[in-house]
Amino acid sequence: MKKMITFIMVAGLLSSCNDDQKTTETIALNYPETKKVDTITDYFGTKVKDPYRWLENDRSEETGNWVEAQNKVTFNYLEQIPYRSKLKERLTRLWDYEKLSAPFTEGDYIYYFKNDGLQDQSVLYRRKGETGEARIFLNPNKFSEDGTTSLAGMSFSKDGSKVAYAISEGGSDWRKVIVMNAEDKKVLGDTIKDVKFSGLSWKGNEGFYYSSYDKPDGSELSAKTDQHKLYYHKLGTSQSNDKLVFGGTPDQKRRYVGGSVTEDNRYLIISARNSTSGGELYLMDLQEKNPKLVTILDNFETDSYVIENEGSKLFIVTNLDAPNKRIVTTDASNPTPDNWVDFIPETENVLSPSTGGGYFFAEYMVDAISKVKQYDYSGKLVREVELPGLGSAGGFGAKKEEKVLYYSFTNYVTPGTIYKYDIEAGTSEVYNKPKIDFNPEDYKSEQVFFNSKDGTKIPMIITYKKGTELNGKNPTMLYGYGGFNISLTPGFSTAMSVWLEQGGIYAVPNLRGGGEYGKEWHDAGIKMKKQNVFDDFISAAEYLIDNKYTSKDYLAIRGGSNGGLLVGATMTQRPDLMKVALPAVGVMDMLRYHTFTAGAGWAYDYGTAEDSKEMFQYLYDYSPVHNIKEGVEYPATMVTTGDHDDRVVPAHSFKFAAELQEKHSGNEPVIIRIETKAGHGAGKPTSMIIDEYADIFGFTLYNMGYKTLPSETEKEIKG
Repeated sequence: MKKMITFIMVAGLLSSCNDDQKTTETIALNYPETKKVDTITDYFGTKVKDPYRWLENDRSEETGNWVEAQNKVTFNYLEQIPYRSKLKERLTRLWDYEKLSAPFTEGDYIYYFKNDGLQDQSVLYRRKGETGEARIFLNPNKFSEDGTTSLAGMSFSKDGSKVAYAISEGGSDWRKVIVMNAEDKKVLGDTIKDVKFSGLSWKGNEGFYYSSYDKPDGSELSAKTDQHKLYYHKLGTSQSNDKLVFGGTPDQKRRYVGGSVTEDNRYLIISARNSTSGGELYLMDLQEKNPKLVTILDNFETDSYVIENEGSKLFIVTNLDAPNKRIVTTDASNPTPDNWVDFIPETENVLSPSTGGGYFFAEYMVDAISKVKQYDYSGKLVREVELPGLGSAGGFGAKKEEKVLYYSFTNYVTPGTIYKYDIEAGTSEVYNKPKIDFNPEDYKSEQVFFNSKDGTKIPMIITYKKGTELNGKNPTMLYGYGGFNISLTPGFSTAMSVWLEQGGIYAVPNLRGGGEYGKEWHDAGIKMKKQNVFDDFISAAEYLIDNKYTSKDYLAIRGGSNGGLLVGATMTQRPDLMKVALPAVGVMDMLRYHTFTAGAGWAYDYGTAEDSKEMFQYLYDYSPVHNIKEGVEYPATMVTTGDHDDRVVPAHSFKFAAELQEKHSGNEPVIIRIETKAGHGAGKPTSMIIDEYADIFGFTLYNMGYKTLPSETEKEIKG
C-alpha cells in the first residue's frame, strides 16, 4: 500500500520579514511502495510473518532501487525545512576550529593528530624531538577522493622504525593493513586484507599479530562471521603464509579473538570470547623457542585482561568475584585464579585502570563522574589526581619510561581539553584547550536521580542554557544506550552545542544494561531483563515531562545501534510519549539479528529466538519490527543508517521503516535517511556528519512545530 501525507511547509529561506516567513506551500510526501513477500518462519509453533525479508539482500538491484527511492523522498522532505541550511551553516562554523590529540612518542619522533577544523579526516603529524619541525606523516584525506576511506588503527614496532596501519573503506568493519618503514614511509611487502575486529600488536620489529575471520560466503557486508582467528604476520612474507596462532576450532565458537604483546615483549596475551561479555584468557612466553599456550582462564563467565607485568609477575584486571573490578597479581608460571592475590581490591565504584611512567592510574566512576587515583607497583596509594572539575577524564596511559603523560577532560559543556601530567610531581597543566565559538559559562549541567518502574534509582544528567524557564515548552533531546556494559559518561559534542544554542535541553540517563555501576548493573538489563532498560528510558521521559523540562509535544528520543533498539522499542511501546523518534543504525529485528555478520556475539545481552520458547516469546514481545501495529499514531520518525554498515546491517532499519510507513495511521512523517558509502559510524567524514546533524535537528524542530529557529523567534505552530 502506498501512502500519501500532505504537509504545510515553509518555502524558501527565512528572512527578517514576517510576511516572508509565513509564505507557505503544500507539498506531498509519497512513500515508495515496498512490496510484500509471503515469508513465514515457525518459532516453537508460532508462525511469524516477515514480508520485507527481501530487503536483507543488500547486493540485489531491487534493494538498491528501494534505497534510492526512499532517499529521494527523504531528501525532498528535508530540503523543504526552511532553516536546514542555517543549521548546516552554524554547525559548519562551530566545527571549524583546530583539534589536536595528545602526543605520543615512537622511536625518535613525537606523533600527534590534528584537524584544521573542517577536514574530513584528522591528519597524523610528527616532529623529531620536542623542537623539531612538524611534518605530515599520514594524511587519510588522500586515501580516497570523497573522504570516506579512514585511518582505522595503527601500531608501531618496538623501536618505532616501522608502522602497521589499518584503513576502512566506506565505513566498513573490514580493514586492509599496510606496513611501512616509518623513516622514509616506504611500503613494506603486501597489503594484509580481510582483517576485521582486530588490534595490531608487534613482536619486536619483525612482525605483528592481527585477527580476522575467513571471508564469508555471500555478501561481505551481511553474511555471518562466526570463527575469529589470531594470526602472526612476519615482515617480508606473503599473507598466505601467515601463521595461525589461535582460534578456528570447530567444536568451540570463538567470535572475538585478540592478541597483544606486553610492553617488555615477553608475553603474548590472548583473549577469546564467544560473546561481547565473558572470555577465556591465555598467554605464551615469547622467550621460549616453541612457546606453549598457558591457560589463565578457561571459561566465558567473567571479563579479565592482563594490564601489566614485571618479569613473570602479571597484573590482571578482572570482575571475577568483583562485579566492579579489581586488580590481582599472579605468576605467569601458574596464573590460574586460585593463585591470584588482590593488588587493588574492588570498591563500591567501577574501576577502569591504566598504566604509565611506572605507576597505575585507577579511574573510578562515581555516578558516571571520573575520579582518578595513582598507585605505585607495591599497591600503595600515591595520591588522588586533582581533576579540573566534574566530568570525564581519560587517557592516563604512557610507556614505562615516560616522565609525563597526557589526559583529556570533558563534560557536556566543556570541550575536550588535553592536560600534561607530571607523573612524579602529580601536577597538571593545560596542553591544549580548543578555541571554539561556544561559551560554557552560558550553560549548566545538573545530575538528577529518578525512580524507574520497579523503583530502581537511575541517574541522569540534564544540560541546558542558564535561565531556561522550565515551563514544559523546551525542545528536548533524550539520548540513551543501555547495553553491552557501555557507560555513558559526560562528554562535549560540537553538534549538541548547536542544539543547546537553540534553547534545547539535552538529557542523558545512565540506564541499566550499561556499565556505570558494574557487572550487576549490566546484567540487570540483559536477556529476559531487557525490558528494564526500556522502562528506565520511559521513566526518564516521564521525569522530564513531570518536572516541566519539556512535554510530549517537545520531546525527541534518540539512540544508535543498541540505542537504536532502545528508541524502536520505546516508540512502539509508548508512541504517546514523544513527538519525534530518531533511531540510528538500530538493532530492530530481534528474531534474526544473530544471523548477520558477528551478530551472534550479542547473545549475552539479548539471547536468541532459537534459545528456547520463552526467550523467543520475550524477544518477539519487544522486537521493534514485530511490534508496529496497524492503526496506531506513531511519532514523527527519521530512521538513519548507512548502506555499508556491516555491524548492524541496514536491513534492520529498512524493514522497520517499511513496517512503519505501511501501518502507522497518523499524519506525522516516517522517513529513512540512508547514507551511502557509510557504515556504523566510525571514520565518517566531517562533511557527512555535519549534513546528518543539520537534518536531524531540522527534522526534529520542524516536527515540534517551529517555523523558524527557536533562537530567532517564538514558537509558531505549522500552518
